[in-house]
Amino acid sequence: MKIKLIAYGIAKDILKSKEKEWDVDAGNIQALKQKLLTEYPAFAHLSKLSFAVGVEYRDDDFQLKEGDEVVIIPPVSGG
Repeated sequence: MKIKLIAYGIAKDILKSKEKEWDVDAGNIQALKQKLLTEYPAFAHLSKLSFAVGVEYRDDDFQLKEGDEVVIIPPVSGG
């Protein structure tokens, strides 16, 4: 199924794009995390990675569906 990844901060740098259409097997956020780590090992260096679908943060067990827009939210630092 196709989903749209939207990345901010360091996640955008790792993906080398703010938006990316991605083919994934049916699954949940946890499966998406594993695929990201496999394809982009630099994600393993981040202390925390959050995901939102629609306008809400989602847990690892949230089931993805065709056409979802998944926002990757990396850790942020203030200054």
